[in-house]
This record gives sequence, structure tokens and C-alpha cells, in this order.
Amino acid sequence: MSRNPYSIDPYDERGTSGHRRKRALDSQAPAKARSHEPAEIAEESPRTAGRSERCQRLPEELDSPLAHYIGDRAYLVRDSELRTIAEIGTFRIVAACDLSRVGYGGDTSRMEREIRRLKQTGLLSEMQGRGDRNETSRLFALTKLGARLVRKAGGVSDEQAIHHGFAKPREARHDADLYRLYQAQVEQIESAGGHPTRVVLDYELKRNLNRDIEALHGEGRRSPEVLEQIAQRHGLSVVHGKIPVPDLRIEYHTAEMERKRLDLELATRNYRPRALAEKARAGFSLHARREDVSRLRRVLDEREIKATILSL
Repeated sequence: MSRNPYSIDPYDERGTSGHRRKRALDSQAPAKARSHEPAEIAEESPRTAGRSERCQRLPEELDSPLAHYIGDRAYLVRDSELRTIAEIGTFRIVAACDLSRVGYGGDTSRMEREIRRLKQTGLLSEMQGRGDRNETSRLFALTKLGARLVRKAGGVSDEQAIHHGFAKPREARHDADLYRLYQAQVEQIESAGGHPTRVVLDYELKRNLNRDIEALHGEGRRSPEVLEQIAQRHGLSVVHGKIPVPDLRIEYHTAEMERKRLDLELATRNYRPRALAEKARAGFSLHARREDVSRLRRVLDEREIKATILSL
């Protein structure tokens, strides 16, 4: 859910860290255990946890902690723990239930032990998130220190942004659902022989758009022609004089090593009809929680917009 359906706020960067070390990226995971396990997503190729070889973690008895230095202080972090904070930092917020099922293959006990250590070390924070129906869930985000450690330890590639903090707590549950949405889409990409290379959240897209707009001078910097050029530069489009931004972009290589991207929007029941229509016209792949799908489909039908909304 982009916070403004046309949002390109130059100050909406919200804790994205820089890039220092170069390392090959495979689903933003540490070297010893690099990738995610597909999640169970309704109506989108559900699979049981643990089936993907990408998800294998080192056995706990073999996963000894290594020292990672921030300044003159050493932080002892296991490979599995580094992978966990790399995943959380990639998506900014991840729900405990999804991390257990997807990241740990259902091994909740191990997850809780590692989460406890990461919180005690000051690398991870936790909050209770509330959804549209007032259901609560445990949500994780990195601290600023945790983001620094992921980058310094080489847990992700230089191209992958790492985020920290709960930027907007009221939207935290929605943002956490992007992790599950990503898993479903990557499962389809990999089933066709491709592999993901980078995750881009709306924060990063907005920052880059605004950087280009602010670099221009004069009254013509927001002219239709200029906006169209900037939008195309970032793989986006202009709709009604604005540049809609997706919640999530997945960059990937196909089986033929062709570079492609997939722009995803996770809509909610609170979407205004016009906002939803603009996202559809921008060509984003639309998704929603199962209980919201029917209502959102009616909104598109009433506006005679042909677009599919898939159930999360």
C-alpha cells in the first residue's frame, strides 16, 4: 500500500541504508544458506514449508557464532541469525508467523531462540501489529545497528537496500504481508527456471523518483514530457499526471538470463476507488487478502477496469 497512491515524497526514505561491499545476491541471504522457502499463499501455488532446497539452514549444532565488528565492539552472530536479519532488513518488517513458516521451515523453537538473542544484542526490535480486523501479530524490524551489521557482514549484495525501524506503525501489518507476497511470486519465477536478484520497496522507488525530479530546475520540471521521461527511466508510467509507485518490485533473471521486473501492489479494503483504479492502470499486479478480494473486484468492475486481483 503506497501511502499516497501517487506519492513521490522526497523525504520518504525512512531508514534505507547505503551500500558498501559487493557480494553475489541470491534472495538476499548469507553465503551458507542463501534463500527463502516458499510460503503457503491461497490461490497462488501453495506449497508446504521445507520443500525448497534454497531454504536449508545449517544445523544448530554446526552453526557457531562468528564475531562481526561495528566500531570497536564485536557482535557474535550465527550464520542463520545473519540470514534472518538480512531477510527482515530486505522487507523492513516481517511477521513472526511468516518468518517461522517460511524462513525456518516451521521450526518455531529455533526461530524464537535466535530472535531472543538478536533482540538481546540490540540488532532486532519487535512490536505488536494490528490488522484491519483488529487481529494482532508479532512483527520484527531491524534496529539501525542491525542494518549496519547486515551491510558490514556482507549479508546482501551492494544493490540490495536494507531498511530498519517501524516507519509507520499503523501500516506495519500491511508492510509485513509483502514478505508472504514475495514468496508466492518467487515460487512462480523459479518454477519457470528464473531466479530473483533484488527486492525494491516503495520507499526506495519514491526516493529515486524524487531525486531525479529535485535535480531538475525551472517550471518545466513537472511537465508531462519530463514526468514521462523520469517514469520510463524507473520502469514506471504516468497516470493522470502522476507516477504511481508499487508496494514491491521484484527484479529477476529468466531461465534465458533475461533481466525482468515484476511490480506488485497489495491492496486493502481501505483503498479509495480512485487509488485502486490508478494502480490498475499503471499495470501493477494487484493482490489482496482473501476477505478483501470481492469488495475490491467490485470497485474495478464499477469503473469498467479489466484487472485481476489475486488472493493472498
